[in-house]
Amino acid sequence: MSVGSARVCVVDELVERVDDQDRVLGMVVSRQQAIQEGWLHRVAVTVCRDERGRILVHRRSEQVSRFPGLYEVEVGGAANVGESYEQAAARELAEELGVRALPRLLFTFINRSGLSPHWLGVHEAVVPDAVVPDPDEVAWHGWLTEPEVRSALLEWRFTPDSHEAFSRYLAFGTARPCPPRSSSAWNRPREPKACDLSLQVTERLPHERL
Repeated sequence: MSVGSARVCVVDELVERVDDQDRVLGMVVSRQQAIQEGWLHRVAVTVCRDERGRILVHRRSEQVSRFPGLYEVEVGGAANVGESYEQAAARELAEELGVRALPRLLFTFINRSGLSPHWLGVHEAVVPDAVVPDPDEVAWHGWLTEPEVRSALLEWRFTPDSHEAFSRYLAFGTARPCPPRSSSAWNRPREPKACDLSLQVTERLPHERL
């Protein structure tokens, strides 16, 4: 990861091209080229839950090159050359949240809702609620119940992947019953204001590089 004058960007991020059956074609290209040309490649994301069943939602940093400032309901990124979906998902959790976990691959599909078509592997993992997001990647994070996530998807500006991946995630039938509503400071999701972040956000600690 390197920091440019205005955006945090990944230098020489290489991916493997795959076909419409998700078979590796043996061609390694930059992710930027894959996006520009519309070549299929693999992306791994994880829906993170805590032990109470709440779902981690975060807002992307304004400094990232793709979808700055938008919210996401999953954590992830492109699979590196030679990585499985599970390996890529675990690496992204370590890099973005400072968490070592073994995400469970639920399903894959060709996602055409983002910048370019790609195979998306959707995982699920239970992680500690005191995650430590990388401040270069994550500007805000909080834990929401399923009903709160559904409302937030209608009201906040989420990445295209979030809508498609989360709707399929719920349809897949893996979502656990929502726990009783906690004594939250808000009755329905709304974009957090500077004055009330302390009521909604898990305490942010200095990012742990693994």
